[in-house]
Amino acid sequence: MIIQFEKNITSTQRERVLEILSKNAFKTREAVTQLSNYLVAIGKSDFDIRIIGNMEGVNDVHKVNDDYKLVSSKWKVKPTQIEIDADVTIGSNGFTVMAGPCSIENENQIEKMVEFLKTNNINIMRGGVFKPRSSPYSFRGVGIDGLKIFYKICKANGIKIITEVMELEQIDDMYDYIDIFQVGARNSQNFNLLDALGKVDKPVMIKRGLSGTIDELLYSAEYVFSGGNEKILLCERGIRTYEKAYRNTFDINAIPILKEKSHLPVIIDPSHGTGQRSLIEPITLAGIMAGADGAIIEIHEQPEKAMSDGQQSLNFNETQSLLKKIRETSNFKNQFLS
Repeated sequence: MIIQFEKNITSTQRERVLEILSKNAFKTREAVTQLSNYLVAIGKSDFDIRIIGNMEGVNDVHKVNDDYKLVSSKWKVKPTQIEIDADVTIGSNGFTVMAGPCSIENENQIEKMVEFLKTNNINIMRGGVFKPRSSPYSFRGVGIDGLKIFYKICKANGIKIITEVMELEQIDDMYDYIDIFQVGARNSQNFNLLDALGKVDKPVMIKRGLSGTIDELLYSAEYVFSGGNEKILLCERGIRTYEKAYRNTFDINAIPILKEKSHLPVIIDPSHGTGQRSLIEPITLAGIMAGADGAIIEIHEQPEKAMSDGQQSLNFNETQSLLKKIRETSNFKNQFLS
C-alpha cells in the first residue's frame, strides 16, 4: 500500500495513520521526495484501504501488490516525465536522443562533439569521465578535472551532461558539473550507491545489470525512489547470454514490459546492447516502435581512433543518417497510433 500525505499534514495526523497501521501489523517506511511525502505500508492484502483514505492528512492511498511499490504503474497510471530544465523533458513527449563518446578524451574532442550536437538539435551529451574497464590497463577516464572542462564547454553551448558515477565519494564532486547521474550495469545493484543517489535532487539513469532481470532493475529504481529521489530513468542496455554473434543480447521485450510494470521513462542503449556499429540503427528504430522514450548512443568523430568502444560507436555521417530515420520512424509511429 502507498499512502500519499497532504503537504500540510500535521504530526498528530501522521501519528494517527501510523497507529492504525501498527495495530494492523503493517511495516512502514516513509519516503519524502522532491514532489511529495509517501508512506509505504507492507502488510495484510485484505486490509480496507478506505480506512486510511478517509483519514485527515491523507491525500490518496493505493493498493500495490508488487514488491517494488513506488516505481510501480499500479498506483501511478500516468507516465512520469523527467524535467531536466524548462527546455528539456524526457518521457511521453517524443523520443529523446542522448549522444556522445564512450569516453571523454580531451578538450578538442568535446568542442567538436558539442558543435555536432548543436547542429543536429541534440541537447544532452553523454561521455564517461570515470570508466569501469574489464582490463586495468585500458583507458579509465580523465576524472574530475576532465569533467570540469566538459561542463564548461557544454554549459556555454546549452548542452546537458549525462555521465557515469561509480562511487559514493564521487557524487558530491560531480554534482555541480552534471545534469543526469548514470549508474552503469556493473553498479546496478550497488545498493549503497543507489541509497546515496536517492538523496540527490538530480535525475538518475539506472542501467540494467549485465545479467540482471527486469524485476531486479525495478528493485534498483525502488532504492533510489524510496530514498527520496523521484527523478529516475530506466535503461535497457542488453544482457549477457550464451550468444556469441554480438557483444550483448539486446532485450527488445524489456521495453514494453518496463512500460507496463512502471511509470518511469525507458531509455535504450543500442551501443552497449549490441556492441556492433551495424546493429545500432535497426535496434534504435525497433526500440522506438516498442515504446522507448529515448536512446543513449555512442558516437565519435573517428571511431577507429576512439580510446574506448570504437567498434560500437557511430561516426558523424552515420549519426546524421540515424537521426533522420529516428524522426521518420517516430512520425510513422505517431500516425500509426493516432
